[in-house]
Amino acid sequence: MNTTGGSRVVVTGATGFVGRALCETLSKAGHRVVPVVRNSAGLSDEVVIGDIGPATDWCAILPGCDAVIHLAARVHAGPARDAGGLSAYRRINTEATLSLARQAVRAGVKRFVFVSTIKVNGEGGARPYRETDAPAPADAYAVSKWEAEVGLHRIASETGLEIVVLRPPLVYGPGVRANFLQLMRAIERGFPLPLGAIHNRRSLLYLGNLTDALRLCLEHPGAAGRTFLLDDGKAVSTPELVCALAQAMGRPARLFSMPPWMLRAMGRLLGRTAELDRLMGSLDVDGSVIRSQLGWMPPCSMAAGLAATVAASA
Repeated sequence: MNTTGGSRVVVTGATGFVGRALCETLSKAGHRVVPVVRNSAGLSDEVVIGDIGPATDWCAILPGCDAVIHLAARVHAGPARDAGGLSAYRRINTEATLSLARQAVRAGVKRFVFVSTIKVNGEGGARPYRETDAPAPADAYAVSKWEAEVGLHRIASETGLEIVVLRPPLVYGPGVRANFLQLMRAIERGFPLPLGAIHNRRSLLYLGNLTDALRLCLEHPGAAGRTFLLDDGKAVSTPELVCALAQAMGRPARLFSMPPWMLRAMGRLLGRTAELDRLMGSLDVDGSVIRSQLGWMPPCSMAAGLAATVAASA
């Protein structure tokens, strides 16, 4: 894709955790960003579009734009076997995405970068995931993202739209919330954590590394038609992550060992099975393809990313 003088780029989900950082990254790289938001956030050149869906009309936004980076999504996963739940995810993550892509084609947009999820590959296993693995989405969120990927590649084959798909693992960075923030708070408060006996491997991705990869996938001619898995460059165990966060905070890592079966039993009793599964299970990513094909290297180490995350939460 020709980026001479910078591209005009539509970014959906521009006020989200990733969106704000991405808009800043693209602007610094010389691109002209059109941030699309649900409600006004006071961003420069923002376009307020409300809740997106299959019937959203993008005709006032897309003409004159070179690319779309699509971040907006329904993100809180529910069970795939729940037909009502899956329908809700499909409406936003699949049908709205494909409608946006079709309208982008009609408006003359050249490239469509779609942020999917590593959960399309599955929920983790004994070896690192690769782009060539058979998809195994296990919940409604992942199913809807995979179906969007399939539909986007179909549109690309029919129209010539350049599709790029990224499947990130857990993303952390300044402003992170949910379980990662809860873990940081537990370490900050000095709570003893019964995680010392966990021997897993989990890949993580720093926010700044994700936005840099998105910038490259927007710009690089070789990205068209590709799917890439991303990571910081190494996987860590949960105890290693706790120790690294504690070091960044200047706090002791108060770890003790509890048998995994006992942890799982406690998780069931407390209704925290999903959280325990993420802390105890492995989800490793082989991010070598984007490095070899596009020459991308994470600009920020995990240690530096964790330090920046801790500093922003202080």
